[in-house]
Amino acid sequence: MTSADKAVPAVELRGLSKAFNGFAANTDVNLLVRPGTIHAIIGENGAGKSTAMKLLYGIHKPDKGEIRIRGETKVWKTPAEAIACGIGMVHQHFMLAGPYSALENILLGVESSASAEGRASFIPKFLRPVGRSRAIRQLDEISSQYGLKGIPWDTEVEALPVGVQQRIEILKLLYQNASILILDEPTAVLTPQETVELFMNLKKLAAEGKSILIITHKLKEVMNLSDDVTVLRGGRVVGCRRTPETNIEELAGLMVGRKVNLQVAAPPAPVLGPAVLALKNVSLKTRSVHETGMHRLNDLSFEVRSGEVVGIAGVEGNGQSELLHVLLHPLEFCKSRDGGLSGEINCLGSVTHDARRSLSTKRIRDLGVGIIPEDRHKEGLLLERSVEDNFLLGQETRKPFSVSGFISGGALRAAANVAIEKYDVRPRNLTIEAGNLSGGNQQKLIIAREFEQSPRFIIAAQPTRGVDVGAIEFIHQKILLARTAGAGVLLISSELDEILALSDRILVMYGGKIVARFQRGEATEQALGLYMGGAGSK
Repeated sequence: MTSADKAVPAVELRGLSKAFNGFAANTDVNLLVRPGTIHAIIGENGAGKSTAMKLLYGIHKPDKGEIRIRGETKVWKTPAEAIACGIGMVHQHFMLAGPYSALENILLGVESSASAEGRASFIPKFLRPVGRSRAIRQLDEISSQYGLKGIPWDTEVEALPVGVQQRIEILKLLYQNASILILDEPTAVLTPQETVELFMNLKKLAAEGKSILIITHKLKEVMNLSDDVTVLRGGRVVGCRRTPETNIEELAGLMVGRKVNLQVAAPPAPVLGPAVLALKNVSLKTRSVHETGMHRLNDLSFEVRSGEVVGIAGVEGNGQSELLHVLLHPLEFCKSRDGGLSGEINCLGSVTHDARRSLSTKRIRDLGVGIIPEDRHKEGLLLERSVEDNFLLGQETRKPFSVSGFISGGALRAAANVAIEKYDVRPRNLTIEAGNLSGGNQQKLIIAREFEQSPRFIIAAQPTRGVDVGAIEFIHQKILLARTAGAGVLLISSELDEILALSDRILVMYGGKIVARFQRGEATEQALGLYMGGAGSK
């Protein structure tokens, strides 16, 4: 038994329950975090991980149960009370003010709190240089103690890499004297190199006595980083393990309630056919709030051929969303005052954009393009409409569903029933609202609709985002089957494991440019990570 086992738990949740509008987000959740350890909270999308941590942090109030911090029962009215007790949280989407400097972001809102008593009060540097210097000295000491170095205090945070922004968030918690740190999906926007550095820093924090909880879905990271792991499914705790005593396969099975095949290997690419997508010197120049032109896409040239998967790797925010938009909605840029789209796009033998014209989204889809959008709620589904209605989306004028301008209900129901069976959409109910399906089943419904049309070109954007490991296995298999059948696939994903597993060729985007190209077998996670962080972008 270690000293951490004998000590009073840093955090203890006892029987926490929370419901929203009758839906039980957490039911009787029990959790114990040993002091000076890293505790992973895992589970599929909607399992209740974030809700449990928001209860601990004071964002929500539990309907029943008890929160104990270092042995004392606590009842929070606001997050400020949790912060005052030494709890801090780094959210998945950072809570920094972009136009302000790193120093200003750390000090804003901190110096009025009791936890910062005795530290330099926040006054703009031109009014209070002495106080500012004192704050920088204190922050330099903290950053040196915990290995969080390399932060330019006077630089606006929006100009800093996301890895540095995350260090600022962690430093802000330490400056508030936080001893319990909660991190929500901490590696979601980091390169592999930044992830390694983060893990080193977190382990040093734990060694210094801090207690750390991480919410994650990346099982390899759980095994590499954590001391303990708690698994949630359906809002309940279904397993607690010491990390050295478990493995990825067991954790995946606990998450979904069945055995999962975690490795879907892509067979060698078949004989490639003609190009289904070709970009030539495509650039997108938009205007900023200051009316100065800026490139969101810069001179992109590449192609996707029939029978291959081309993966686009990169940290989110480096032009991937803009690339999707110009592929699917080029006409919008011609109608906009910011219409700075140039170059040529050819899809399935038709020019969809050049200097003379742009096609509408409907005409592009009618060429034979299937789309898995990056945001299924905004772009892929009508959440308040039925599964049947959602299966029809985009096919309203196509046979066999459209007959003499009218929808054939019988043909639609027959095709939809076959598709939801084939693609394992649960429950098997065409009348249920799409919004009542789980994230994984919503994604399966989109894939069923798109793939049943036998598309010749598929755009798969973040195809497994927010779905459980069982659904990931299924979706990967369907993408590879479509490739084997001759479709060309453009895969855009922030998950490097997904890119490496499925892609025949890999392109890396950084700052709106393609900065590296790899064939299957040439790429490694480390090599991709270097280019994702900007190496070779000059």
